[in-house]
Amino acid sequence: MVEGSMTQGAGQGPAVRTATLRDFRVPPYAQVPVQSGQPGHPEQSGRQGYGHEAAHPSGHPGNAIPADEVPEGYTPTERDLPVIGPEGVTVQLHLAPDGLPEQGGPGPLYVVGDVHGYLDELLHALGEQGLIDSAGNWSAGNARLWFLGDFTDRGPDGIGVIDLVMRLSAEAAAAGGYCKALMGNHELLLLGAKRFGDTPVNSGAGTATFQAAWLLNGGQKTDMERLQDVHLQWMSRLDAVVEEDGHLLMHSDTTAYLDYGSSIDDVNDTVHQILTRNDADECWDVFRKLTKRFAFRDEGGTEAVQELLATYGGNRIVHGHSPIPYLLGEVGTEDAPDGEGGGPGVEGPHVYADGLAIAMDGGVTMAGKLLVVRLPLAD
Repeated sequence: MVEGSMTQGAGQGPAVRTATLRDFRVPPYAQVPVQSGQPGHPEQSGRQGYGHEAAHPSGHPGNAIPADEVPEGYTPTERDLPVIGPEGVTVQLHLAPDGLPEQGGPGPLYVVGDVHGYLDELLHALGEQGLIDSAGNWSAGNARLWFLGDFTDRGPDGIGVIDLVMRLSAEAAAAGGYCKALMGNHELLLLGAKRFGDTPVNSGAGTATFQAAWLLNGGQKTDMERLQDVHLQWMSRLDAVVEEDGHLLMHSDTTAYLDYGSSIDDVNDTVHQILTRNDADECWDVFRKLTKRFAFRDEGGTEAVQELLATYGGNRIVHGHSPIPYLLGEVGTEDAPDGEGGGPGVEGPHVYADGLAIAMDGGVTMAGKLLVVRLPLAD
C-alpha cells in the first residue's frame, strides 16, 4: 500500500504531496500538474487490451510528456522518487509498512530481450508473465525485472517503450520490487545521433557519422522527434553489465566488455565516463565494440564465456543483441523484411556454449518473438 497526503507550510516553498501508486499511471516525470482531484483526459485511439488509454491520462501507458529537468542524482529505481512538477509541486513516493517487500529474500527474477520499438508486443509479453495488469500497470509485487537493452530503432514506438520502462521502474519500486535496464548498442547509437549528428568520426574503416549509422540501423524519425532530455539522461546512465543471482547480464554477445575494466563496477564507470566526456570518436568506439557479436557461438565460444564469467562473476551469461534466428543461421540477416521466409519459429531463449550462455533476442524485428522469461531457466 502507498499512502498519500498534501502538505504546505506558510512561507515554506512549494507544496509536497506523498503520492499514491495510482498517480504513477502517468509517468512521474510527465508534465502534468499534480493537483488533488484533477481529472484525466484520455486520448482516444481505440487500443484495447494491455495499456488501454482509459487508465492513462497521457494516452498510451508508455507515453510521457517529460519535464525539462529532473532532480540532480535522479535514478528511476530509488525507493523514494522525488519529481519536481511544472507548477512547483514535488511528488514524493513513500512506502507504507504493508507495501514493503515480503520477508524471506528478493522476489523472482525476470529478463526481457531486445524490444526495438515493439511496444504492443512488449505489453502483451509482460502481461503473459503477470508483470503488468490489463491497464499496463506493475502487478508483480517485489519481482525483479531486467531489460537487456535495445529499446528503439526498427520498430514503431521506441520512445513509448522507454517511457513505459521508466514508469514501471517507479511502480515496481513502490511495490517493493524493481524494474531496471542495461545499455544496448542502439541506446549508444541514438545518443550519438542526437549529440553528434553528421559530425565525422573515425570508424576504423574510413569516415562515418552517427546520424548515417542510426538511419542505416533502423532509426525512426518519429523517435528522434519525440526524444527529450529526460530520455537522454536516462539512457546515458544505464549500466552495461550486472550480475544477479549468478547470472551475468549484458546486452551484447561479445568479449569487448573486457576492454573497459576487470570488474563490473570498472566497466560501468568507464562507459559512463566516456559518455560524460562527450567525445564523438570515443563514443563511436564504444558503440562499435558493443555492436560485435557471436563471440560465444563459434569455435572458442565456451572459452570466451568462461573468461567473462571468471572476470566478472556469475555462472551463466544472459544476453540479447543477436537475434536467435540470426544466431542459428535460420535467416540470412536481421535486416530482412518482416515476414520473409515465413518468420522464424522462436519459442523461447536459446541455451548454448555448453549451457553457459542464454540468448534472449527472439527476433521480434523479423517476425519472431519478444521474450520475457523468468530465471533460472528450468533444466
